[in-house]
Amino acid sequence: MRKKFSARAAALGMSGVLLTSALTGCTFGFASDPDDPNAVKEEVPIDMTTDTFQYDTSLSGTSIVIMNTKAEIQTALEEIAKVFEEKAGVHIEIMPVTDGDSPYTKVVSLYNSGNPPTLSILDTTDVIALAEEKAADLSNEAWTGEAEEYLTKINGKVYSFPLCIEGRGIIYNKSVIEDTLGTEFDPSDIKTQDDFAALLQSLRDNGMKNPISMAKEDWSLGAHQLQYIYETYNGTSDGAAEVINELKDGTLYLPDYTRMNEFLNTFDLLKEYNVAKGDPLGADYDEMAIDLADGKTAFWFNGNWAWPNLEEAGAETTDEYGFLPYFLNNDPDDFVNSKIQASPSKQIMLDDIVATDEQKAAAKEFLNWLVYSEVGQQMVVKTCSLIPPFKNNPNEPSDPLSRDIYEKVQNGGAFNASAIVPNDHWSVLGAAMQKYLAGRSDREELIDSIQAYWDEQ
Repeated sequence: MRKKFSARAAALGMSGVLLTSALTGCTFGFASDPDDPNAVKEEVPIDMTTDTFQYDTSLSGTSIVIMNTKAEIQTALEEIAKVFEEKAGVHIEIMPVTDGDSPYTKVVSLYNSGNPPTLSILDTTDVIALAEEKAADLSNEAWTGEAEEYLTKINGKVYSFPLCIEGRGIIYNKSVIEDTLGTEFDPSDIKTQDDFAALLQSLRDNGMKNPISMAKEDWSLGAHQLQYIYETYNGTSDGAAEVINELKDGTLYLPDYTRMNEFLNTFDLLKEYNVAKGDPLGADYDEMAIDLADGKTAFWFNGNWAWPNLEEAGAETTDEYGFLPYFLNNDPDDFVNSKIQASPSKQIMLDDIVATDEQKAAAKEFLNWLVYSEVGQQMVVKTCSLIPPFKNNPNEPSDPLSRDIYEKVQNGGAFNASAIVPNDHWSVLGAAMQKYLAGRSDREELIDSIQAYWDEQ
């Protein structure tokens, strides 16, 4: 553990740097969180020698604009645009959206000004709100067959390109668990909520008093955790929509909803073993990464976007990090106890209002290049550090969190469910969850707050 303690000391000494470079929050309902767009990352070599993609030379000289709302890949997208221009002759401007700006508000303002981007990287809720009025129909594009499970359909049509998969669950540090317990840790042995509770107690009995890092941010509580009550209905987006519709129309009474109470049972378990139990709303996000990498804690509820934080804290790509499910009950056959949530977190929408035929063709060429070109496939994974939703992409992510999710997606260890909720869901109900986390409300009050929110929709 000496390396980890050294890393901790170094990381603490760089706290000012960490505060500017950390993935600090899920802004505007993003599934991912923006890292420092100016961070210098080690370049991963791309094999340019093999590229069988058939370029349309008639598109050379065309210029398009991509509005990027995923700040941590701004530099990577600029590199991709450069390579694509060299190969296809199509110039791509990558328009960043400032961290703190709403992607929806930004793209609407651009449409109102009569100058929308050719391609817009948006959240699924934004696509659903805008697509039928603004977007080109992509239903007949060949790549739809490579990502059937991850397509967002609106009235049976596909209006967006799924850029990447992101997943979330309970991150574990295997070496820390094994060093504490003195035995080998196999995550597949943990099959139920009781199994997980027993593991936590065993860690406590062996000297790790509170083995869980628990973020207090409203985006983590109100989006990433609370949304399990919708997404775990049956593990599908349609099921999540069914729950939400029943909450809206009053046919589902939340206090009687099994997943609601199961979720809070798990949340209470995390609260009990929270390393910041004494002051849960004072917990520091950056410190949590250090605690997990260092061995002060063994678990951190988060997603694969947390890897840059862990890497800053001293974690290495060779370390054994991975995800446990968010265990909801003691039925080993319930999918929630064997699978983690993983779904498309960003979509690319093609403008159908202002873009010329040539620009639309060039944009489609670029999307096809990301899917079918050996160079494009590599750059999605290696340059952007994304998990591709397209089954024909053979490249595996390099960091352990993304790699674990990739393997789970490939092997049936993930469920694809996205809850489409109002834009204020995470902030309003995140605040209610913060109150509960701090012990300033009880279970009944929290459930009443959630019920009241949906009664007003």
